[in-house]
Amino acid sequence: QVQLVESGGGSVQSGGSLRLSCVASGYTYSSYCMGWFRQAPGKEREGVADIDSDGSTSYADSVKGRFTISQDNAKNTLYLQMNSLKPEDTAMYYCAARVDYCSHSIYEYKYWGQGTQVTVSS
Repeated sequence: QVQLVESGGGSVQSGGSLRLSCVASGYTYSSYCMGWFRQAPGKEREGVADIDSDGSTSYADSVKGRFTISQDNAKNTLYLQMNSLKPEDTAMYYCAARVDYCSHSIYEYKYWGQGTQVTVSS
């Protein structure tokens, strides 16, 4: 059974940094994609960044140059380093995983974590 558990959210001031972590268990696929998504109140869930089993990454335009996605395969952990945070980054952040290639569609992801809240104040 696949489980994804996020941590690292919190409240910071504009310009601050946070690092989110997602520990994966029960996931044994050799070809996969893992991503970070976020959902602000009243808005649709959107993709933030993803990384595949080859280490290729992609980012939403809104976070390029500020966020960095990475993974530590030895620890089965996905990270999202968030720098220069803005109030518009405030949202619940979710870790997700799917077999094979990456996709920007949330409906392509089968496995989801419970989310971790990020709040950025101005």
